[in-house]
Amino acid sequence: MIIFGTRGYLYQLAVLTMVCGWCGNPAAHTLRKRVTKFTLFFVPLFPISVKYATQCTFCGGEQKIAKEQAEALLAQHAAGPDGANPFGQAGQPAQAPQHGNAPGQNPYNN
Repeated sequence: MIIFGTRGYLYQLAVLTMVCGWCGNPAAHTLRKRVTKFTLFFVPLFPISVKYATQCTFCGGEQKIAKEQAEALLAQHAAGPDGANPFGQAGQPAQAPQHGNAPGQNPYNN
């Protein structure tokens, strides 16, 4: 007796801010990748289909997109809002400006 079938996997690739095509609001959208894999004895072996979609977090509307569009959105997201890489040299995160008091200084003592 051979047991075979399919299993679906859902990956969230990025969260992007775009204008929704359903509700028209500028809202966050999740970029998702849905992979269906062939399974044999409940072990996933190889992908059968790969589909990409964006889903609005405001209204829940989902729009299917092509692989090329998804890759372009990921590249745009990785470049940052101003087109510059948000990571410094050698893949290190850029230093954010520090706010607050100096170390060892209690803000409640005058």
